[in-house]
Amino acid sequence: MTMSPQTTTHLGTAANVTLAAEQPIKGRRRRPVRERVSKHMMANRTAYLMLAPMIVLLGIFVWWPLMWSFYLSTFEISFYEEPVFVGLQFYQYVLEDPEFWRSIGIGAMYVLYTVPAIMIIAFLMASFIRSCGIRLAGLLKTTVYIPTVVSAVIASIVFIFMYRADGGIINWLLGFVGLGPYAFLSDPNLALPAISIPGIWLAFGITTLIMLAGMYDIPQSYYEAAQLEGANYLQRTWFITIPLMKNVLLYLLVTATIAGMQQFELPLIMTGGGPTNSTMTPNLFIFNTFKDPTPYATSFSLTAALILFFVLGTISVLIFRVIRSDKAIDA
Repeated sequence: MTMSPQTTTHLGTAANVTLAAEQPIKGRRRRPVRERVSKHMMANRTAYLMLAPMIVLLGIFVWWPLMWSFYLSTFEISFYEEPVFVGLQFYQYVLEDPEFWRSIGIGAMYVLYTVPAIMIIAFLMASFIRSCGIRLAGLLKTTVYIPTVVSAVIASIVFIFMYRADGGIINWLLGFVGLGPYAFLSDPNLALPAISIPGIWLAFGITTLIMLAGMYDIPQSYYEAAQLEGANYLQRTWFITIPLMKNVLLYLLVTATIAGMQQFELPLIMTGGGPTNSTMTPNLFIFNTFKDPTPYATSFSLTAALILFFVLGTISVLIFRVIRSDKAIDA
């Protein structure tokens, strides 16, 4: 079959158009990345505007003071002489100080004494309040919150009188079972556990209310279905309550651990860090170091505070790595 010249011309033109469509035009400019970023910013403008105040506040009150503190920690600061740049010298001094690491260990022991007890007592109390009627539950919620509003200073003074060997109510009660008297605040083996009791009492109230709020978010239909299947209270708690409260429990665990490591008022007032530094928590160690009459105590205490900040951050990261949070599930 012989094709006419016009047909050949049309076929050649179509082939050229096809090849031109398949091959990118050399002069064509790709859409710039900046344009895509700007569209992303416009699409999420509301979210960025809502985050902006918090980011600004964090920058002013957290990140800027942290960076400025790190800058100051590289100087020998004295109230009587000009600051002298020494680099990371004070970090070496703090890391090589056995008393600093001993205070970290005492803070960790305080956490072990208080945090598990707070979590267990608060969980049991929240479970009991949830099972009560409206009026009784309201009364109990008010009652358990009372210790939260009590000053740690007042609680420390009250427990000092309770722990007295002569006339203290605790030794008086122990006398009925033939025990005591014990010098709770003068014995290095008993002082830290004795301080932990008011720490538990002060913290379990707010922890109970937070756990109770988490329990109220669990649909009652889950428990009703489990009861129809024959699950008892322990099974409902283990397979329903605890898994659905994982995020709440994780938050309380992290905050209670950080608060325990930063405990300051109770050992300061009740024992002053003694006896034999057995209650010298990290913050109390930094406070006493700052009051030390040595010329460069300010630089040392500032550096110790920054190292403690990184220690607490590391502990928080480890907890989040071990216990991963779950995404919220719509019931």
